Amino acid sequence: MHPVRVGLVGIENTHAEHILRHLGLDEAPPLRASAIVAGDPERTARLAELGRVERVVDDVRALVGEVDAVIITTREGATHRDLAVPFLEAGMPVWVDKPFATTRADAEAMVAAAARGGALLTSSSTLRWLPDADAVAASLPRIGAVRRLTVSGPADPLGPFGGLFFYGIHHADLAQRFASGEPGDLRVVAHDRGLVARYRCGEVEVALDFVRPEFEVPFRVTAEGAQGSIDREIAVGGDYVQPALRAFARMLATRSVAVPTAEILAAVTVIEKTVALARA
Repeated sequence: MHPVRVGLVGIENTHAEHILRHLGLDEAPPLRASAIVAGDPERTARLAELGRVERVVDDVRALVGEVDAVIITTREGATHRDLAVPFLEAGMPVWVDKPFATTRADAEAMVAAAARGGALLTSSSTLRWLPDADAVAASLPRIGAVRRLTVSGPADPLGPFGGLFFYGIHHADLAQRFASGEPGDLRVVAHDRGLVARYRCGEVEVALDFVRPEFEVPFRVTAEGAQGSIDREIAVGGDYVQPALRAFARMLATRSVAVPTAEILAAVTVIEKTVALARA
């Protein structure tokens, strides 16, 4: 079986380097970095060599029909809708790196484009796929029905790439993995190190604690259930993008979505509402 030809859009993100490094390995999953869209000339040349990329193009549209799947890794989530929709309408599978979007409207527009084109579409925090996140999921049955869930970690409301969305989507997506559903009764409380968004997903009280980066805290998940609790740091190692890349490869191989669409949309909604309330 021939490897899937992947086109990469957006090379300024460190995720692009991780992805191309893994796709350039002989033991990589059945994906091959076939083309990238050029950016800074020096970085473009270095990444093309790293990923053993065959083709560098100047125009995103040149990838339509020339590759089998697309990974969008531009840092600014507000650009993702315009970049993804042409590929989705052409029926091409797309992985939109975090954050999926910075508005629910943009997120729904991408989902609608995927439906029109019959295309596979995914997005998530890379933390969702890490071993510590898997360990939390495996431990949940022993604590019984989850009543409270807290996800904490760094996030900068004033960050240059979409503010809270750039890192805050990690919190929201992890929370969706362990307590999925549309957020209800969302409220925001500021504290001396950042802010907390509190909401309900069904019977679960969820808290997302966004801590300003200068405090250098790790990502952490705490779950309280009827029969116990879990408290675990989500360790982010040097190969933290690789599990997400493998999830994308599985999606392409099985033709089934990697993350439920409802969870992708809910995570965007949580951050959008949090930003709005924090500004009010």
